[in-house]
Amino acid sequence: MDNYKKVQEILHKLTLDAVLISNGNNMYYVSGFAGETGYVYVSAKRHAVITDFRYTIQAEMEAEGYEIITIGKGGYEEAINEMLEEEQINRLGFEAEDMLYATYHKLKERLRVNELIPVGDEITRLRRIKTPQELEYIKRAEAIGDEVFTDMLDFIKPGRTELEIAARIEYLLKVKGARKSSFPAIVASGINSSMPHAVPTQKKIENGDFLTMDFGCVYEGYCSDMTRTIMIGKASPKQKEVYDTVLKAQLAVLDFIKAGYIGKEVDRIARDIIYGAGYEGCFGHGLGHSVGLFIHESPRLSPSEDEVILAGMTETVEPGIYIKGFGGVRIEDLVAVTETGCENFTHSEKRLIEL
Repeated sequence: MDNYKKVQEILHKLTLDAVLISNGNNMYYVSGFAGETGYVYVSAKRHAVITDFRYTIQAEMEAEGYEIITIGKGGYEEAINEMLEEEQINRLGFEAEDMLYATYHKLKERLRVNELIPVGDEITRLRRIKTPQELEYIKRAEAIGDEVFTDMLDFIKPGRTELEIAARIEYLLKVKGARKSSFPAIVASGINSSMPHAVPTQKKIENGDFLTMDFGCVYEGYCSDMTRTIMIGKASPKQKEVYDTVLKAQLAVLDFIKAGYIGKEVDRIARDIIYGAGYEGCFGHGLGHSVGLFIHESPRLSPSEDEVILAGMTETVEPGIYIKGFGGVRIEDLVAVTETGCENFTHSEKRLIEL
């Protein structure tokens, strides 16, 4: 994997001699190494994975073309110092946004380098526009979610608990080819669905409940994300009104979004519809976020997002209405932004399903 060349461009831009990459997703993006601990070191002349014995073979298999350094008794600091001295590194970049203060303090004390320079989100930003291959992985991950949703419609019935449903979702994601869930499944029924990020409980679903299921998986390292809200039994007129308002807002955004808009312009489309229907104060989160190696990436679709949405970026479109003591609805699709619109990766039914 030659994404280290992009990092070398950042070195030049920031006048750095080398950088230590510690964010796990950035390490994977740059080197292909998916181990749980270590660093990726990049300088003008070197690119290496530094890890411990548990991950040496994995690093050799995954980080093709990279020097693999296994730490000894002196730990990471000794291994890094040897590289710094060999290359006479003076200005070393590091990922401050991903590093514990204790780790930074240890590196500052022990590394023999003149300056430790934070690189901000420069490396993370490399991941914003996805390659065609990355989009294919994300599309497949989302397709797995669609398959699981279809299967869950046969499993869900009154008397099942939220925890049972969440466990079944996460089991089916793996059965259908996912490596793992991209986040713990959100399953919320009845009044619990008024909490956007409710944690599944032992509550049994009942007739008259909204049931919101928000879940995703990881395929070849890349995440998916989708949400569907269904009805247990027949919906009341109020429940239909809430659902139809959310669906109207989402469809309007899907028709509107394309490269060139800033995030808050896209968010405003859904927010104006929901607020205009009398639900101001009931949609308190952003409309969406990018998805890639990490489930919540930037840029986002929110009232405060000033970044331009570009072709090749992914975005979730997930408006919602949440009413305390009543319940809530969220409908979420995952799209790839294009110059003329978007490609929707999510194909599960969005008309209100009454089980």
